Amino acid sequence: MKDELSNHRFNSLSRLHKALDIPAPMHPLVSLINNADGTIPLERLPSPHILNFYKISYKMNFQGTFKYGQHYYDFDEGGMFFVSPSQITGGHGPLSDQSGYTLLFHPDFLLGYELARKIKEYGFFSYSIREALHLSEKEKTTIVSVFESIEEELKDRIDNFSQDVVISQIELLLNYANRFYSRQFNTRKAVSSDLLKKVEDILHAYFQSPPAQKQGLPTVQFLSEQLNVSSSYLSDMLRTLTGQNTQQHIHNHLIEKAKEQLSTSGASISEIAYELGFEHPQSFSKLFKLKTSVSPLDFRRSFN
Repeated sequence: MKDELSNHRFNSLSRLHKALDIPAPMHPLVSLINNADGTIPLERLPSPHILNFYKISYKMNFQGTFKYGQHYYDFDEGGMFFVSPSQITGGHGPLSDQSGYTLLFHPDFLLGYELARKIKEYGFFSYSIREALHLSEKEKTTIVSVFESIEEELKDRIDNFSQDVVISQIELLLNYANRFYSRQFNTRKAVSSDLLKKVEDILHAYFQSPPAQKQGLPTVQFLSEQLNVSSSYLSDMLRTLTGQNTQQHIHNHLIEKAKEQLSTSGASISEIAYELGFEHPQSFSKLFKLKTSVSPLDFRRSFN
């Protein structure tokens, strides 16, 4: 399963566009795929697959189920769904109507903006949500208009202001989704969290808590104890779902938190390393470069 998912992991938007046999994205970190007429062959994508970027999709007329992690999104005459980086999707039955819009953006596109932090607070970017966002006719018109605005900006106005504009439009889209999901959950029973969602919540809380140097880096043993499962069971479950073991999940959260700090704070590299729980700053720099191919200092310089 791990080897299969490694082959079905899309690390770049350009590779995904190539798999779909559509023109390359106008921007390397953000793309809007307009499939309103249903002509783009989405069946070309391997099933299941993993994207290393955020995905927001609106399927106009899709009916049935679509696999997401261990569970299935429930669609009823179309709807929206949301996927975070490194989450597994696909594994559906015979394809239904695939017409609609798909917005894709890499986490790095958000760095330097408040949305880089805030996006983690939107609950629909998690495995605990198992039903699509069902839209009323009025809500559909609203959502489509935002997708169309993003498409127009990416297609016609790539300039020094494009990132600011697109990020504000993404946030508008997310705020509408938050409102509509709230409405939906008032009338439809929300599903319970699964083990993977709990892993994500524990790691998010750990790195959001007071300076981690008092606790050190989170360990596989720490996570398994928090979840009352064995370390081997937890790693096997995560590897089956995402192709990555527990340690890799910890590192992913660690690197994303480090990127936020490096791009938005004035703290030194050593201060950030200690805050994240590293005993030695050199260990932090080594891991960061291993995961991102650049040093923490070079990463920070790219924003100046």
